[in-house]
Amino acid sequence: MELGSALQFLDNKSILVTGATGFLAKIFVEKILRVQPNVKKLYLLLRAADDKSAIHRLHNEIIGKDLFKVLKEKCGKNFNSFISEKITLVPGDISLEDLGVKDSNLVQEIYDVALGLNTLGAKYVVNFAKKCSKLKVLVHVSTAYVSGERSGLILETPYAMGETLNGVSGLDINTEKKVVEEKLNELRLLGASDKEITRAMKDLGIERARKYGWPNTYVFTKSMGEMLVGDSKGNMTVVILRPTIITSTYKEPFPGWAEGVRTIDSLAVGYAKGKLTFFLGDVESVVDVIPADMVVNAMIVAMIAHAKHQPAENIYQVGSSMRNPMKYSDLQDYGFRYFSKKPWINKDGTPVIVGKVKVMNSMASFHRYMALRYVLLLKGLELANTAFCQFFQGAYSDLNRKIKFVMRLVDIYRPYLFFDAIFDDINTEKLRMAARSSLEENDMFYFDPKCIDWDDYFMNIHIPGIVNIAVLDPGNLEGDLQAGAIAGYFLLWLLMWATIMGLLIQLLSARVGVATGRHLAELCREESPSWARYVLWFMAELALIGADIQEVIGSAIAIQIFE
Repeated sequence: MELGSALQFLDNKSILVTGATGFLAKIFVEKILRVQPNVKKLYLLLRAADDKSAIHRLHNEIIGKDLFKVLKEKCGKNFNSFISEKITLVPGDISLEDLGVKDSNLVQEIYDVALGLNTLGAKYVVNFAKKCSKLKVLVHVSTAYVSGERSGLILETPYAMGETLNGVSGLDINTEKKVVEEKLNELRLLGASDKEITRAMKDLGIERARKYGWPNTYVFTKSMGEMLVGDSKGNMTVVILRPTIITSTYKEPFPGWAEGVRTIDSLAVGYAKGKLTFFLGDVESVVDVIPADMVVNAMIVAMIAHAKHQPAENIYQVGSSMRNPMKYSDLQDYGFRYFSKKPWINKDGTPVIVGKVKVMNSMASFHRYMALRYVLLLKGLELANTAFCQFFQGAYSDLNRKIKFVMRLVDIYRPYLFFDAIFDDINTEKLRMAARSSLEENDMFYFDPKCIDWDDYFMNIHIPGIVNIAVLDPGNLEGDLQAGAIAGYFLLWLLMWATIMGLLIQLLSARVGVATGRHLAELCREESPSWARYVLWFMAELALIGADIQEVIGSAIAIQIFE
């Protein structure tokens, strides 16, 4: 299979990207624009009421991200004009027929939302694509965990319509849609609040997923989405990509970029903060992770291969468990080593001392441990709190919060913490072999997990990256306080005094203006000695610095300036 030049293939091509504000989609958009500026057009489908809202989302949620800093440096002052030339925004919604797109533009999970996005959305994308007469290939991104909790070797095979994991018959997507509609109508007739509806739909999603053998709503609706794509595609060329657990970028546009604390990262952050001293899982089981830039490169190479040659294989599992496996015990070791050397700093400036996590190897042992060590203590605190007029409320609330935190993580990750399977990637390996042998820019579109040194990646790239996200989060008060602790609270003191100076200047200006009818600066220049003018200038500059930091830069990011 001859692939030729990827850059030549992308030259003068038009690409429609759905879910453009998503983690992978942003990396895909940045990659295309950076490596092939001669791409004709990227049409970005954004959920927005109108063009103005779509433009706002483009700047705030896509090109305004740090991800695009390399492209900005490359383009310089021409960045905005380049973006305007290459990107066309299409306000729409994949959960609607025709993606909610007007004819003029035609060139975690709540069950009702998940069904609309992951399942029906996939069908609507296929139907929309059929109307694009010049379409070469459609790439549908699913997840490897549509496999549910199966063990052994998970093959790159498609789902038949109505297929279930536990053999229970009767799975019908139209029926699932009716179940959702009937439940929503029932809740609205009962006058349920938005919060109650959200909770009920989450519970319904879990119930329907487990009925047919899937562990949660997300992978259940993703599986049905694959079924609809396969059933609806007709003669259209379709690629289904199944990535495993996606982590921060390995190399491009720079190492360690991620967005938010994702998947396994929440375990690392919980551990670093001292909230996670024990957990449930098999530490000898394989955890399958893959950096985001490798997933995007696989998407692009698969797109080229199928647009040119249309090979028989159209499902690609992109992960590491087959070629470069890593165990949960390795993750445990990386976390312990990293946070022992560079501990998390509490709000009061004290470091969190981490220890080895106590791991339960079965649900029964986990529940026994929780009951004996924490639940009984919580009940005791509850009784004492009642008897002593809420004296122990702080201790009770803190312990209750920690228990809920652990239970929530266990509920989310239980299917994966005992996951005893390897994802076959023979189709993906064929794609890699074709790229190695015939893709002119193979080094630019790397996606071979064998090249990853996991120790180096986690210790020097991924964990530092998620710590920066969790700590240096602009606009996040907890993140700002945490960052202030790391900097010895120097920055927070500066901001406090800047605010005080600003208030004093406002107060002086108001009083002088009322008394004399003149501006404070004018009066100070004409009537005051030089030392008073310098004091006022210093106060004003300090106030302006504080305002700039708080309103423009973000107090967390500003630490980088003062260190």
